[in-house]
Amino acid sequence: MDIKQIQELIKFVSRSGVNEVAIEQENFKITIKTNQAPTVVQATVPQAPLVQAAAPVATAPTAPIAAIPAEEDTSKYITIKSPMIGTFYRSASPEKPMFVNVGDEVGIGKVVCIIEAMKLFNEIESEVSGRIVKILVDNASPVEYDQPLFLVEPI
Repeated sequence: MDIKQIQELIKFVSRSGVNEVAIEQENFKITIKTNQAPTVVQATVPQAPLVQAAAPVATAPTAPIAAIPAEEDTSKYITIKSPMIGTFYRSASPEKPMFVNVGDEVGIGKVVCIIEAMKLFNEIESEVSGRIVKILVDNASPVEYDQPLFLVEPI
């Protein structure tokens, strides 16, 4: 089982609402547990050390940076959503500039943020062209699969 399959399994577990999933094969065992605790992934391979990684599981949506007034029509905007569970970062490191800010124009393939999952830093690219209108997640906050991250006004 490779890292991509493990990430897909974690997504499935978070969507399904189950508390624990365990898979055991001939030379591989993985257990994923949820329910108000960190997701724990354990994998063992013969003659290899135990690999253990944890990713936080957010239990409630994080507070948006800029709240959208109830009367504001957001239907004209496109939402960039998180493709995985992890920690949202707006820049590659604290001393580097933010990937995007409100008002910036983005194109298809432009990196808009990083999501850290299982100690891997995944660059999230825009799938739309437009102008960033809202950033919906605070920097260094946990995010869920399919959670809205940005609102983009198409160009």
